[in-house]
Amino acid sequence: MTTRRTFLVSGAAAATALTVAEPAAAAAECPPLRAAVLEFLDPWTRATGLAELLRRAGVAVVPLDLAAPATAQQVDLIAFGTFTNNDSRYLDYVAAQKESLREFAAAGGVVLDLAQSDQFGADTAYLPDTLGVTRADPDHDTVYPTDATHPLVRGLRVDQGRVFTGRSTAMRVSWETLTAWKSMRVLLACATTGHPPCLVEGAYGRGRFLVSSLSVDKCFDAAGAPVQPQVAVDDSAAFFTALAGYVDAVRAGTAPDVVATPMPPQPPAGPLVGHVDAGSARIWARPGLDPTAHGAWTCTLRPRQGVEKVVRAQVSTANDNTLVADARNLLPGTHYDFTLTPDTAAAGFAPLTGSFTTAPAPGRPARVVVGMGSCAPSTPNTVWTRIVDEGCDSFVLLGDTPYVDSGDLSVARAKHRQFLVQPELARLIRSMPVWGTWDDHDFGLNGNHGDFPAKRNTRTAFVDYRANATFGHNPAGEQLTARTDGQGIYTSFRRGPLEVFLIDPRWFSTTEPSWADPTKPTCIGAAQWEWLKDRLTRSTATFKALATGMIWDDKQNSESDDWGTYAHEREAIFDHVAAERIPGVFLIGGDIHVSRALNYGPRVGYDLWQFIVSPLHDRTIPSLNVPHPNLVHSAVEPHVFLKLVADTTVSPATLTATWITRDGRRLFEVRRTAAQMGHPGAC
Repeated sequence: MTTRRTFLVSGAAAATALTVAEPAAAAAECPPLRAAVLEFLDPWTRATGLAELLRRAGVAVVPLDLAAPATAQQVDLIAFGTFTNNDSRYLDYVAAQKESLREFAAAGGVVLDLAQSDQFGADTAYLPDTLGVTRADPDHDTVYPTDATHPLVRGLRVDQGRVFTGRSTAMRVSWETLTAWKSMRVLLACATTGHPPCLVEGAYGRGRFLVSSLSVDKCFDAAGAPVQPQVAVDDSAAFFTALAGYVDAVRAGTAPDVVATPMPPQPPAGPLVGHVDAGSARIWARPGLDPTAHGAWTCTLRPRQGVEKVVRAQVSTANDNTLVADARNLLPGTHYDFTLTPDTAAAGFAPLTGSFTTAPAPGRPARVVVGMGSCAPSTPNTVWTRIVDEGCDSFVLLGDTPYVDSGDLSVARAKHRQFLVQPELARLIRSMPVWGTWDDHDFGLNGNHGDFPAKRNTRTAFVDYRANATFGHNPAGEQLTARTDGQGIYTSFRRGPLEVFLIDPRWFSTTEPSWADPTKPTCIGAAQWEWLKDRLTRSTATFKALATGMIWDDKQNSESDDWGTYAHEREAIFDHVAAERIPGVFLIGGDIHVSRALNYGPRVGYDLWQFIVSPLHDRTIPSLNVPHPNLVHSAVEPHVFLKLVADTTVSPATLTATWITRDGRRLFEVRRTAAQMGHPGAC
């Protein structure tokens, strides 16, 4: 004997009734499945389909009531569609109803969260503390079953070991793929290794959380016409039919137990040689998340001649499981090899190794070769190999290094990790001192100023993944050497005859009146100005670089993140250099994806030059190579870095700036003597 089940389907179209046959006993025991759905049109292809696919699977679909908690929806399934996270309604709901979503699952409900862009957050923050999922940028078009017997997987069509094949290339199959998880079971992945996953399952109470990066719900346009080939629509329908059966099993208590998939250890990032001067060095590393990553480590530094030095370091969970080893009382101008080893190492563990050369003793004739670059790739690139091969003994990352473009802390940290593990860059950072500052894309989003609301998160990620000597200042205005909360990231370093002042024009900009003109906004803030003024006046270096990610003039486009916007403070800096007769000053900028050299004439008592170098990656912006009365050289070329040679072993002492591409081509060069840069009596 059979009876009939009728499901209510609602959505953009009028509600319809669907009648199916089922056993009478089952109907009596099991009322129809109901789902509350929140979905929006895909912003790129304008596709939709979650409610329709659930309807086809025999589920009664109602819109999620955004005014009601999850426990009051009177449904068995709450489903968030692809890219709901790009809409504030999703963000507001999951933030306000975090506890009710957990209660809903604990009582036997299922929550399905499909791909959410990392634009507004990489973590699925409403999950209970026992579970966790993090997303990151990479998108994929391959999906492999990792648990072929699971009810959500075993009914899917398999094509040469893959599922969800034959889909339109207009939309990736997996967006913002999952990169980390805690106590979750991996069901589908974008590689045969099971990592990165694109569908994970977590148990909570009697219910389940399903988190996915799949876009398989996007099958139809707003009018209901298919936007995917029929085979892809059939695959999606099979998945949601399996989902309906799975929700039924969870509700009945017959779903299989969740056996968590162990997360593989993350590969180590680093070691990175950070700030190095004539007598000290900072060595940074993120060992990874295996058992050797925690606790105490030993850094052993061995000069080619002399006594080795041993320093201790502790992995800091507050700094994303990274460590910094501070070595003191080193010899100037000396090459050191170093190893990093944990107190408890697994069998076969290979120590982390690297090398560096300390700065020459101040005041003595020396030649240093400092590389600089901005706007860097987070993919393998031989530009880093060229920098090493050109003989650079140190390097400065001038911003957009890397592109973070998010205020979410976990995203920012993941972007820094992805950047530093690139093989060619990894070779560079373990073989020479590296300093860093930021520009707009690693401070926040394109063109951002100091009013970026999530700048504390991006600052936290920056100090977690760099080993500068200092990181801005604390609330009392004192320089911060520790990797803790603070204001800004400005710092400086001296390497032989060159001193570089890495000015932070982002953190403080527009947030307070200017110290130079109270009627205008600030760029660098009063405390940073006092620091710069003091350090610049006291510097005894022959050559002094004032370096920022921003350029020192007007980009001449619609954006205002340049020193042209803050000309009142720029001119005050120049006035100070002129009034104090500070010799050897020149300017460094990046940002604009064009390389340029400009001579502003005797603005500070001698010719003041700006060297702009950008980009290290392959994306140029020819429209920003604008005319300028002081422009001497320019080039619209990808994969460019600046090689600065400061040499006081020759007479006259010289500063030579050469713009070089990754294939070794010299684009142009500027050579200045100490006398041309304001040093009295220099020849």
